[in-house]
Amino acid sequence: MKRTLSILIASTALAAPAMAEDLSVVGSWSGLPLHKEYEAPFWGEKLPAASGGNINVSLTTHNQMNLGVGDVFRLLGDGVYDVAMTVADYAVADAPELEGLDVPLLALTADEARAMVDAARPMVEDIYANRFNSKVLAIAPYPPQVVFCNAEVSELSDLEGLKIRASGRMTAKFLEALGAEGVNVAFSEVPGALQKGVVDCAVTGAGSGYSAGWWEVSTHLMPIPLGGWDSVVTAMNMDKWNSLDADTQALISEQVAAEFEAPAWASAQDALVNDIACLTGNGDCPAGEARGMTLVEVSEADFQKARDVLVGEVLPDWAERAGGDWAERWNASVGETVGVKIGG
Repeated sequence: MKRTLSILIASTALAAPAMAEDLSVVGSWSGLPLHKEYEAPFWGEKLPAASGGNINVSLTTHNQMNLGVGDVFRLLGDGVYDVAMTVADYAVADAPELEGLDVPLLALTADEARAMVDAARPMVEDIYANRFNSKVLAIAPYPPQVVFCNAEVSELSDLEGLKIRASGRMTAKFLEALGAEGVNVAFSEVPGALQKGVVDCAVTGAGSGYSAGWWEVSTHLMPIPLGGWDSVVTAMNMDKWNSLDADTQALISEQVAAEFEAPAWASAQDALVNDIACLTGNGDCPAGEARGMTLVEVSEADFQKARDVLVGEVLPDWAERAGGDWAERWNASVGETVGVKIGG
């Protein structure tokens, strides 16, 4: 009887389904392509399906929740929700060392940006674990952060003296080194700021600017990546991550890499070309109606000038703010990948 009971208990345990996991997920800007084309399908459909129904996801976005962007990862660390994703630069007030993830002008193609992000990832994982009690799951790109101007510009020197909305702190420092004034304006408030003359120019991704209608309030597009690629970090609260069994952790890691991160990167280069066509009318626009912004060609001299400012002023300034051994770690990883050395 005891033997029969033991076999029955063992058989029941083997037949029992894995415990279901409920995840509350907060995505990035709901109106932009990264969320609509990649985040929402992955968390809403692909991951639950891959888990055989064992992972249930409740998905919203930080703008739908009306969260301050600087609070997204703070609240994640506190366990207010399980997973969050937004631009890493939004969190640099809490973690200045995080600015080293997305440095302007070092990556001019999606492949170069991916290599730079991969090199920085061990640093980013340490930062999120220590600063935000979180496990990094993915780092995906917005398109390169280019310059929209409601002013006549034809070269980089024309930005001098203008008020420009920056996409991150390092970009603001860079603009100030060029003689421009970096202005802090929330993404959603930029169209009004451009229209009213609060800013003359603003930096964001070409696709983001197209989707948000910045072409209605700006005339010139300068496709130089002054704001880097605005890397979007996806992270899970570390306590939640540690509560998952090893198989569930492996499933999430594998799926997020293959079904979210990789497709987002694969589309990044074509997205830039298409977005510029959509904004300027120079080529076909697969996203909708092409607009008529003036395309400002960036000369090799402008690129070199910008790079000199970056290496000579902006990166040393960041190294001082970050403190510790972050400059040394950056040199040995990102710097090695892109051929730039801080302090050398």
